[in-house]
Parts: sequence; C-alpha cells; structure tokens
Amino acid sequence: MRSVPAARIGGLLAAAAVLAGCTAPAPAPAPPAPALGSSSESGYYVDPRTAAAAQVEQWRAEGRTEDADTIRRISEQPLPLWVSGDAAEVRAQTRDYVDRATAVGARPLLVAYNIPHRDCGSFSGGGAPDGDYYRGWISELAGAVEGSGATVVLEPDAVPHELSGCVDGELRDERYVLLGDAIDTLKGAGATVYIDAGNPGFITDVDALAGALDRSGVRRADGFALNVANFRTTEVNVEFGTALSERLDGARFVIDTSRNGAGPPPEGDIDGAPSFCNPPDRALGATPTTDTGYALVDALLWVKRPGESDGACRPGEPEAGQWFPEYGLGLAERAAG
Repeated sequence: MRSVPAARIGGLLAAAAVLAGCTAPAPAPAPPAPALGSSSESGYYVDPRTAAAAQVEQWRAEGRTEDADTIRRISEQPLPLWVSGDAAEVRAQTRDYVDRATAVGARPLLVAYNIPHRDCGSFSGGGAPDGDYYRGWISELAGAVEGSGATVVLEPDAVPHELSGCVDGELRDERYVLLGDAIDTLKGAGATVYIDAGNPGFITDVDALAGALDRSGVRRADGFALNVANFRTTEVNVEFGTALSERLDGARFVIDTSRNGAGPPPEGDIDGAPSFCNPPDRALGATPTTDTGYALVDALLWVKRPGESDGACRPGEPEAGQWFPEYGLGLAERAAG
C-alpha cells in the first residue's frame, strides 16, 4: 500500500596564458549549489529535491506552466523522507536530508518503513530480512537524526497487520518487541515518534487495536499516526483517534491529510484493482499544520507524498513509491482552495 520511495557539478579552471605578459582569464563561476529548502509555517522542512519539485521545473521548461503551477500545491509543502532499504545507506541518505533541514531551521519529517515482512508481501512488500538486521537499521536511522528534533512516523501498517492475520504467532510477538525497541532507540536520539495505527477502515475494533498498540510500545512513543496513505476524512479520523486515545490514557496522534480532500473511494475494486491503490477522483486534503484545532491532534501532515504511486495496480501505473505525475496533477487540481 505504501510506499517508498544529487550529483554536484564542479567547474574547470581555465588554462594559464602561453604568451608573455598575458594573464589567464578568471575561472568561470561555479554553478549555484542546490537549494537547501525552507521551513514551512508548520515548522517542518520543505525539501526542494522532491519529485514534485522536479516536475514543476520540467513542465515549466516544456511550456506546461499552468500544470507546473498546479503541482506547486504539492512541491511547496513539507513532504517526509521515507527511509527504507539497505542499512549501510541509511545514515548517509538520512543525514543529508536532516542536515539540509537543520541548516534552514526546520524540523525534519521522516517515515521509517523497513519492518520485516513489510506490507504482508503486497504492493510495498519487502523490508528487513530479520529482526537483528532491523535493530541495526533502526540504530543507523537514529544516529542520523540524533539532535535534530526530527519527527518520525514509525512503520505504516505494521501494527494493524498484527491483527489482520498476515503476521501471527512468533512473527507477531517479535514485531511487538521490534517496534518497542525502535521507539526506545529513536526517542533516545531525541526524535518525536508516532507509531502507525492504520486508518478507521482497516482495523475497526478499537479495543483490539489499542491493545496491539500498547503491546508495540505506544505509551513510550509520543502517540500514534492515522490514515497514512489512505483517504478517510479528517473528521472520521479524529473520532476514531479519540476513541483509541481514551483506551490509551489520552495518547495524542497525527493524521495524514495528503489525499483525503474528497474522502474515501467507493468500496470494492476499481478497474480491476483494490480501491486503496491509486483510486481515481481523489484530492489533496488540508495542508500540513500543527495548529489543528483538535485537542488531541498534534499535527495534520502529508505523510504519503502526494503523486507517488501506491503500486502497479493497473496497466501503466508505476511501482509503489514511484512518481506518478498525472495522478499528482489530478490530486492538486481537485484540491479545495
């Protein structure tokens, strides 16, 4: 369901003059360094190196200026770095992003997405090969964010899958421990951590979900996250999250509003693919903010990067996490305001 998802150019010095009395021409000025980005009104980092930002420049160059301006509705918002893959690359990849964020006084926003048996082998299947590898991977991630005040959304769908039946027995029990250890490690590095709790249409048994969150360490986190990569309205998520919070001694939460502007798609398959996967006619939701107006909601965030595919669900659709420009354009075109 999820996903995932810069070479520098140097100038050449001119050759020295070969005629007596001549001076060498001044070196050509080096091209400007890539932009660092900026801090949004919410305080989170606006990364100028996202696929959406690159699409703006490409369409401008091609004369699609109206479409480019529309995609800016995405590119000018704080979008998280989804961290996954090889442990050896995690620290360098994350440190670059974190350094650019802190250089402009912004808070880094990241999604940790590498739990073993990720997404139960569905469109975003994969993850760490085993628990020991995952612990090392989390340690690398924590080292990269240490001292930055980063916010980390931890493992979309990992807890709901504990209840859905695709992760059970020893694997489920191990996952409880791995998630709790990840919370402790990231909190030890100074991160704010929200463990994912799915969405109101996934695991609807609030008592069972609260129990699974509790076993996975939510009380040692800063709260939980709802609606990641889904389409449920903010109001429905607030109601559901409040019910969860009541069972978890007032735990706070964040909501992904990246694609919930038109609410959820119809139930059932759409053109032969699951309705959660790149459904048509959806829209961007409320822009990221920490001024939510809801007592228990710390932030409305765009956790799913709008315009990135949920998976190769239908012919011609990109793999999970890959940029899907026309889908992103549609989300932005249908956004309110």
